[in-house]
Amino acid sequence: MARRRIVIALGGNALLKRGEPMTVANQRENVRIAARAIAPVTADNDLVISHGNGPQVGLLALQAAASGQHTPLDVLGAETEGMIGYMIEQELGNLVPFERPFATMLTMVEVEPNDPAFQNPTKPIGPMYTREQAALLSKEKGWTVAEDGAGWRRVVPSPLPKRIFEMRPIKWLLEHSTIVICAGGGGIPTMYRPDGTLAGAEVVIDKDRASAVLAREVGADLFVMATDVPGVYADWGTSKHRLLRRTTPAELRALRFASGSMGPKVEAAIAFVEETGRRAAIGSLEEIERIVAGEAGTIVEPE
Repeated sequence: MARRRIVIALGGNALLKRGEPMTVANQRENVRIAARAIAPVTADNDLVISHGNGPQVGLLALQAAASGQHTPLDVLGAETEGMIGYMIEQELGNLVPFERPFATMLTMVEVEPNDPAFQNPTKPIGPMYTREQAALLSKEKGWTVAEDGAGWRRVVPSPLPKRIFEMRPIKWLLEHSTIVICAGGGGIPTMYRPDGTLAGAEVVIDKDRASAVLAREVGADLFVMATDVPGVYADWGTSKHRLLRRTTPAELRALRFASGSMGPKVEAAIAFVEETGRRAAIGSLEEIERIVAGEAGTIVEPE
């Protein structure tokens, strides 16, 4: 099989399972599981890995608040890019030949200051709460909270990613057979001030949307979003739910998906396929090798 360029986006819930305590040991073990799943596809492919960071950003924000400090979300994003990138490098490095180089790239991603998402927080971060706990925290801290699966979480604005500032070094590294870990957590949210200088933004960019931009810009042949479910389901939450194995952007547009979970993945897959004419896939972290082979997950193909 010809060498391909693949972007794999690891979901935050794939790296830290829902309801699981956010300890370093748990995160390390989940990264180890991810590394085992990814290692088989590294041999004959150029590989870019991105990852979620919602649980980790929320935890760091709580830790800062407990000490009486406020750390901006862009700074927390940079911290988690380093932490998770380090773990991925180490655990994947234990499985891949020593000669194959790795690099974790702190990645700034541009957002527009006037994006309407600033007025409509939707991105879940931090730990899971009961409804009562979330209501109390919302009152005490001024948070916006929303239901997320079986619990409630804090939600923050999630503007659309416009471009990735570090594309030139990312491409250079890929041309030299480096496994690149970048755009973690959707990247570090960055915007231009009126005077043309750069500043961080108090938001969290959706990792899948940013990864779709990344996949397009690096010329990926395949864009994979790994999560904690086998793929995209039609009629989810009803007795008629069914896994979509092969689908198209048009079919996906006719269906409805939750805005805080599967919705952004479906939107990212549609955008990548329509803009490039190549394939995207959504599926379980443990089945990445089979997803890359087209044997598992939901494969989104051009019309």
